[in-house]
Amino acid sequence: MAKSTVSYACTACGATSLRWVGRCPKCQEFGTVVEQAAAPAKATAQAARVKPATPVGDIAGERLTRTPTGAGEFDRVIGGGLVPGQVVLVAGEPGVGKSTLLLAVAHAFAEKTGGTVLYISGEESADQIALRARRIGALSDRLLVADESDLYAVLGQVEHHRPQLVVVDSVQTIASPEIDGRAGGVSQVIEVTQALTRTAKQRGIPLLLVGQSTKDNSIAGPRALEHLVDTVLTFEGERTTSLRLLRAAKNRYGPADEVVCFEQTEEGLREVLDPSELFRGHRDVPVSGTCVTVTMEGRRSLLAEIQALIGQGTSVSPRRTVTGLDTTRIVTLAAVTERSGSLTLSQHDVFVATVGGAQISDPAADLAVCLAIASAARDTPVPADVLAIGEIALSGDVRPVPHLAQRVAEAKRLGYQRILVPAGSRERLKDPGVTELAHLSAALEAIDRLAGVKR
Repeated sequence: MAKSTVSYACTACGATSLRWVGRCPKCQEFGTVVEQAAAPAKATAQAARVKPATPVGDIAGERLTRTPTGAGEFDRVIGGGLVPGQVVLVAGEPGVGKSTLLLAVAHAFAEKTGGTVLYISGEESADQIALRARRIGALSDRLLVADESDLYAVLGQVEHHRPQLVVVDSVQTIASPEIDGRAGGVSQVIEVTQALTRTAKQRGIPLLLVGQSTKDNSIAGPRALEHLVDTVLTFEGERTTSLRLLRAAKNRYGPADEVVCFEQTEEGLREVLDPSELFRGHRDVPVSGTCVTVTMEGRRSLLAEIQALIGQGTSVSPRRTVTGLDTTRIVTLAAVTERSGSLTLSQHDVFVATVGGAQISDPAADLAVCLAIASAARDTPVPADVLAIGEIALSGDVRPVPHLAQRVAEAKRLGYQRILVPAGSRERLKDPGVTELAHLSAALEAIDRLAGVKR
């Protein structure tokens, strides 16, 4: 079989070249030229067989048959279980815990179904995988481990063992001898993924692929594979915290906005069934500079605590230090709070952070951020049973946010009875117990009233 030739193409404008360049000569973009495999030339053209199209109403849709893996939170993020022939890509930065997660899933699947699971690693030896398996307790007799980096050897393992689930860690380390280029190059990764996907579809075997990615989306990252697989899961987490989030970014067989949480421990990844406990502080007496809100991660509502600290001394160049939130937005909210609350913050350092390493981009946290900043500046604690939900405009108006009913229900489930919401929400919620606010100044007055403070 003739090897395919390698060319390079710009992902921005599509211009091609025979060699790699750092800057596209056509659109002048940097870092967009990637390696691609050209289709091999054919000696003769073959007439394509045309299959008649069928009216959509005459096609009998098949009911999906799902097989739960036994790992509850993993099943939740993929929609309830694996579908025969489903190809799942688990992407994340090196060291975040992808191998540990899928080794635990492989063990749970083997134990629950009694089927054979084939775990193939191109990065680590079988001995290294065995050490991790012992550490996390993944020692099922039905879990088979092989260290292979040749595509044909991988397919041979699948043919020989005929497993009910295949895990490949990672797809960037497997290479096909029929394709020029190094293992991990775009042409190699795409060819390997297509070959593995064909085998999974033909045999009806669920396939879990690990895809290494970097923050700058290297050319061998999962972006080049998203259109080849059925489901894309991203595994995220900061190295400084034990929290890990598994998100569904694409799912042909279930919701594409689900998210579940894990905690990294010495024994492996522990499922966090109630993530809100990780993102809020626990104290008997309220302290100044804190306020709790409810954010949405996909379809899941999570409580998060915002903390703020105001420097006592003045400074020529005051700092705005932010952790877990968008710095630009926090600077804006601090300015709005200063004006609406008649505060003096422009010459003081302002520090704002989230609890538990939570990363919040939800505008519904704006009101809690402003109340935390005002609480720190006034040294007046927000009452422990008060929770704030709402987006803040530059004018100080409190704007509505989506999924408000779900947010309020989660807050009440965890014991918050005095909930501050945007004006006009009470009628939509059918809940007379919430406190409506039209402006940030009204929210600050409400906090003083609830705390029993007179100004």
